Amino acid sequence: MAPRKKLKGLVAATITPMTPDGKINLSVIRQYVDYLVNEQNVKNIFVNGTTGEGLSLSIQERKLLAEEWMCQGKDKLDHVIIHVGALNLPECQELARHAAAMGADGIAVIAPFFFKPTNKDELVAFLQKVASEAPEVPFYYYHIPPLTGVKIRVEELLDGIKAQIPTFQGVKFSDTDLLDLAQCIHKNETGEFEFLYGQLLGALALGASGAVGSTYNYLGRQTNLMLQAFAKPDFALAQQYQFLTGEFLNFVIKLGFGVAQTKALMTSVSGIPMGPPRLPLVDASSEFVIKAKAKLDSIVWPNGD
Repeated sequence: MAPRKKLKGLVAATITPMTPDGKINLSVIRQYVDYLVNEQNVKNIFVNGTTGEGLSLSIQERKLLAEEWMCQGKDKLDHVIIHVGALNLPECQELARHAAAMGADGIAVIAPFFFKPTNKDELVAFLQKVASEAPEVPFYYYHIPPLTGVKIRVEELLDGIKAQIPTFQGVKFSDTDLLDLAQCIHKNETGEFEFLYGQLLGALALGASGAVGSTYNYLGRQTNLMLQAFAKPDFALAQQYQFLTGEFLNFVIKLGFGVAQTKALMTSVSGIPMGPPRLPLVDASSEFVIKAKAKLDSIVWPNGD
């Protein structure tokens, strides 16, 4: 495999724009790329994941979205990671081959969650069959047990994984088990793997490489300032950014915050029409959008925004 840039910092979990009648809306992807790069200073993306409603899209829709992000992100984005997970192995493999053919910077796979793997060997066997279809592309395991119900610890998964999946590059760690995350990072003394975790400041302190998250679509600039403060190091300033982000998230979670609400809020903040979610999700209420946007606008960030 050719030398590659290490994936660090913020990775925006992209939203899938849709038309009012529920079709994917490729026409706004160029504007979306420019917004992330120029307004949020975010140059890494994770396409067709949870925020992107990937499991609610057809295989053809997922391919078209991946192609459009790769096309519009050319020479603008640093890393385009394509989520290729599905409930069945042939579709995962088809999407992996497609991502490789496009020149994606990485692929990621969620554990199948109807017929679930029950132990490490079963999970690794499934992941290996997907990764082998893209033998030159860095491979990430997307660990999200709250949605999949697959609670096999990542620490256990890492033992010997390079021998079975040579392209294994790291984990999108979407769980609250910081003990598991800490043990993973402790085992990663050589820095061979990348661990991307949403609650960024705490994970940085443990040694995480960066984070994948939906909030970086509209709070990327402030979160990048938190990263800069952490690197100085100015931990007090970094804490201010994390606490203010947490204050906002705590507010919207109490209102009811999910993919549909993220789409509506992103439309309000960016001016890019993200459209409705796909059923069974239903659109956010106007009351949510008004309250969430007002809360976001009321926050006084340390840089004076």
